[in-house]
Amino acid sequence: MKIRANLHREFRIGSIDPRLYSAFLEHMGRAIYSGIYEPGHSQADEHGFRRDVLELVRDLKIPAVRYPGGNFVSAYDWQDGIGPKDARPVRLDLAWRSKESNQVGINEFAIWAEKAGIDMMLAINLGTRGLQEAREFVEYVNHPGGTAWSDLRRSHGVEEPYNVRMWCLGNEMDGPWQTGQKPASEYGRLANQAAKAVKGMDKTLETIVCGSSNDQMPTYPEWERQVLEECYENVDFISLHKYFGNSSRDTLNYFGKIEETGRYIQAIGGVIDYVKAKKRAKNDVHICFDEWNVWYHIREKDMENVRKWDWPEAPALLEEDYNFEDALFVAGLINEFIRRSDRVKIACIAQLVNVIAPIRAERGGPAWRQTIYYPYQFASLYGRGEALRVAVDGPTYDCRVADDVSFMDIAATHDSAAGTVSLFILNRHLTDTADIDMTLTGFAGARLIDHRVMQGHDLRAVNGPDRPDAVSPQPGSGLGVEDGALKGKLAPLSYHLVRLDVS
Repeated sequence: MKIRANLHREFRIGSIDPRLYSAFLEHMGRAIYSGIYEPGHSQADEHGFRRDVLELVRDLKIPAVRYPGGNFVSAYDWQDGIGPKDARPVRLDLAWRSKESNQVGINEFAIWAEKAGIDMMLAINLGTRGLQEAREFVEYVNHPGGTAWSDLRRSHGVEEPYNVRMWCLGNEMDGPWQTGQKPASEYGRLANQAAKAVKGMDKTLETIVCGSSNDQMPTYPEWERQVLEECYENVDFISLHKYFGNSSRDTLNYFGKIEETGRYIQAIGGVIDYVKAKKRAKNDVHICFDEWNVWYHIREKDMENVRKWDWPEAPALLEEDYNFEDALFVAGLINEFIRRSDRVKIACIAQLVNVIAPIRAERGGPAWRQTIYYPYQFASLYGRGEALRVAVDGPTYDCRVADDVSFMDIAATHDSAAGTVSLFILNRHLTDTADIDMTLTGFAGARLIDHRVMQGHDLRAVNGPDRPDAVSPQPGSGLGVEDGALKGKLAPLSYHLVRLDVS
């Protein structure tokens, strides 16, 4: 399979917001309890946080984490999670039919986030609560002192404010499964008032309004239009959510869903532009793709269990075992985010630990990287700077969800400060090796400095506590820069990180 491509220094998409590589943690299953937090574990620190999990999180260099939900937030009272732990109430969580001990709340999560080197993105309950929730929560978290809520925080041992910059205005408010579901116009008005309250505390704070729960909702994309018409001037982002699967075991159709995601982003970008023009607004609204991941291996079984179980505490839930095929898919999806980084400024893998997550941790046992950890890590570490367009000429295929899908998927970033170009290359062909010839226009003297590859595994191969590195990157070979072009061979079903010194 012959592939010709052109990377041009001046064909810029735009600057990549580092928050494109963010994550999500919800009080759901074992994401918090026995995920990041497990007092009594051999790896627990003085606050009860697992050091082994923290190490894996730090290695991802995640810029921000969305917390505490998710569906959980729509019936959550953040005040249950502050003050003395022995006085905190145990509540029933309607979203996941389980008990919430409230042993981890905003102050504990802030300690963990600081240890992990991560900024907090906090979600406000607009399901069962509302405007007052927004005022009080922001004041407790961000105000220096001298008021009832800020002084309450200080009485809890937190003298300095957290200065959280990102505030989510509810979660999936279009969904019939959501506690406090609302029609678009009603939600849009509430979100507008909550956004004004948040920005009334500090006009530089960023607000994120709920878009559709996914692009298959019957109200999509009319929901986005109605919501934005209510609140456009007071919000900075609109959220997108989408989960993916391959229940039919049709690998090429699975990969084609990445093209479907591109259409989703493009459509909502068009809605944003329409509302901005209609309102004669001056501000820009960007996309926050704050829930995305593969979720299908045990989804139906576990969702059926949720409906049956009797309010357990921190039950095992949605602990997907990700395989090599999923890693290739995640690599391609992140490539699409890079290519759409003029629109998508924040994206959050959902979730971070145990629950549909790149990191798994056994209760009382080890923690390990899942297969999808690695493409996420490569992009977070090296997909910084400016996104560049890559023109690719090669074979394509048609599938159920998209036509004319390229077998060769390439995203590129240029970090001018570091003097590097990073290429994220995915050969999606099932059987054919690709002979690639990529012209590097404007990058005279480019030199290969790093090449790592994931290839040669059975598509169903997974990592686990006994084989934590079964599917992991290896040093690559067979690629080089020759006559101003990157040339070489790429095995079928392979993912490559290629870094060039262009200083």
